[in-house]
Amino acid sequence: MNSREKIRNTGLLKLIGNTPMIKIDCLSRLSGSDIFMKCETFNPGGTVKDRPALSMVMEAILDGSLKPGQTIVEGTAGNTGIGLALVGSALGFPVVVVMPKGQDQAKHKLLKLFNAKCIETDVVPFTDERHFFKVGKKIGTSAPEYWWANQFDNLHNFKSHYETTAPELFMQMKGEIDVFVAAAGTGGTIAGISSYLKQMNPKVKIGLVDPLGSGLCSYVKKGEFISDGAYTMTEGVGITRLVENFKLAKVDQAFTLNDQVVTSLAYFIRQQEGLVMGMSSMLNLAGAFMMALKSPKGSKVATLMCDGGDRATNKMYSEEFLKEKNLSSTILTPDELVALFQSQPI
Repeated sequence: MNSREKIRNTGLLKLIGNTPMIKIDCLSRLSGSDIFMKCETFNPGGTVKDRPALSMVMEAILDGSLKPGQTIVEGTAGNTGIGLALVGSALGFPVVVVMPKGQDQAKHKLLKLFNAKCIETDVVPFTDERHFFKVGKKIGTSAPEYWWANQFDNLHNFKSHYETTAPELFMQMKGEIDVFVAAAGTGGTIAGISSYLKQMNPKVKIGLVDPLGSGLCSYVKKGEFISDGAYTMTEGVGITRLVENFKLAKVDQAFTLNDQVVTSLAYFIRQQEGLVMGMSSMLNLAGAFMMALKSPKGSKVATLMCDGGDRATNKMYSEEFLKEKNLSSTILTPDELVALFQSQPI
């Protein structure tokens, strides 16, 4: 067993990857296309972010940039921090996570379970020095005892999905993928998967679904980051600057969906199939349903279930929160849901 295999087979780390796929039957019927989700919630940390966390730490150990006794530091909305905390705990590295205030409390509890220290920052624009990324970078590069993971620009993020997530997805769908859709936070997931799928089949269409407040949709369409600064309940998705991982994404089409569209789908899918997912997963599924409705009948559409509903209990699945944000949990009929999505620009 070589050094890389030894790390991958340490404790819970051996459970990262090789996640299952499911077909979303009710939305497949409504759209006339087959919609699939790769269940990244089966990773031990509960999200897709376990993959880049393992890859970044493992490669840093192997190239000598992360040494015994150092502390891993990252700025994150939570899920990458949880992945790093899991990996760090398994391999004997302390972890410090810098998060913006207002993230779901379930993330704080998981970070604590994996012995990570959490530092909260004010929710401010990226230009502000108090931004969680900048605070994390300042700490992570301040002394030799720290190792700055840098998920936005560390290309082992991209490589983790190019080398593991995408090949698994392609194999599970027997190469029959017409459309892949995902949102982007660091861009590592959509970059890695789109690069692999385009290599295997240049005709695969890649869609980027963006939340309110992000500038990625604008960048794809116009070549510049323009954000309306609008609030979104979705955590860790959408950025307003070009980072190294997203530079490698091969996106054909980008569009924005608002929180009400995502919420309406979340409550519909829960009633129809008993599926409860996190906000990033629901944004992905909303994007997949949107593109399925716009694609030729019989298309094969894939996306990721990247986080679980346990991390949305204080937001999307909280009536009090929805009321505060003027969002409705009213369950739409199938016809109403289709009409809602068809009314959205793409």
